[in-house]
Amino acid sequence: MGLAQYADHGLFAPAKIADVFRTTSEEIARTAGLGKDAVQRKDRVRSDKTQRRLREMVEVVNKVEPRFGSALMAYAWYRSEPLPGFSGQTAMQLVREGRAEDVLDFIDSVDAGVHA
Repeated sequence: MGLAQYADHGLFAPAKIADVFRTTSEEIARTAGLGKDAVQRKDRVRSDKTQRRLREMVEVVNKVEPRFGSALMAYAWYRSEPLPGFSGQTAMQLVREGRAEDVLDFIDSVDAGVHA
């Protein structure tokens, strides 16, 4: 699915992301490495850090969604599947550490046939 399903008025909307992934906004904050108030206070939702982390999480899930068949299954992978070559860390753990680009590069390499 497109990124627009996760946005509201040009911003990533925690409530919309939570609806797609059938969870809570607070859980979305946690899986993106944000505090609970980052998704509850309007000024914090609009902040660069919050929007960047939400975008990174959504980009990773969106990129693997076709191989899993649904956003919900892709989100489950994001949260729970250890990635080879990253000391058993999941995509979620890496995104929370600010390493979303590493996850996206890993996905690209797997798609290109290079196995980590």
